[in-house]
Amino acid sequence: MMPIKIESAWRGTADCRNCGIRDMVLFADLKEADFDLIHSPIDDLECTAHATLQRMGDPAVSLMTLKTGMVKLVRNTADGRQRIVRVLRPGDVIGLEALMGSSYDSDAVAMTPVKVCRIPVQVIQRLNTETPRLHQQLMTRWHQSLKAADDWLADLNFGHAKQRVANLALKMRTDADPSVVQLFSREDMGAMLDLKLETVSRMLNAFVREGVLEPLDRQGRLYRIRRPEDLLSPKE
Repeated sequence: MMPIKIESAWRGTADCRNCGIRDMVLFADLKEADFDLIHSPIDDLECTAHATLQRMGDPAVSLMTLKTGMVKLVRNTADGRQRIVRVLRPGDVIGLEALMGSSYDSDAVAMTPVKVCRIPVQVIQRLNTETPRLHQQLMTRWHQSLKAADDWLADLNFGHAKQRVANLALKMRTDADPSVVQLFSREDMGAMLDLKLETVSRMLNAFVREGVLEPLDRQGRLYRIRRPEDLLSPKE
C-alpha cells in the first residue's frame, strides 16, 4: 500500500477549486466558501501500474478520486482465489467504505499508471457535518458504487464463456471512441470472469478470427469492434 509520510506525501498538493474533473468527483457541488472548511491536506499522487493503493483489512484513513487510468478492486474468496469485483475509471471514488467502517473491503490495485486525489477521512467528515450538499452526494455515490459492483458481477458471471468475454469487451469500450475496447492482462480478465486464462485467450482469438474484433496493438490490449451485434448475442 502507498505509504503515508507526513513530511512528503501530505503536503497538500491538490487544487480542488481548479481540478479538471471536479464536476465528476466528490466536490462537484461544493461552493467557494466550503473550501475554507478544508484544513487537512489533500494530495495529488501518481502511481505506476500494479501499485497497491489500498489493501483489504487495512485501517481506512482516506479515500481517493481517480483522475486518470484504471484501478481494479480485488477480494479473496473463501477458497483462496482472487476475484476482481469492479474496475474503476476516471471520476470514480476509491475506498468509499472508509466513510462507513474502520477498514477497507478490498484491495485497490492500479491496472495502468494512475493519478489520484487522496482525501483524508477527516476532511469528508467535517464537510459532511458542515455542508449538507456533500452528505447527499456521498450517499448517492455510495448507492451508485454498490449498484455498479452488483451489476458488474451479475453481467460478467452470466452465460457461457464466450458470452462473458463479450460482456467484458462491451463494458470496456473507451469514452473517446466507443468502437475501441481497452482490455488488460488475460490473468485479470480470468479473475473477473471466473474463467481460466487459456479460456479467455481462446474466446478472444475466436472473436478475432470471426472478424468481430480487430487487434490494434501487439500486446492484445486494444481492439476495435467490427460487429457489435455479435458481441451482444455471441454464439458458443
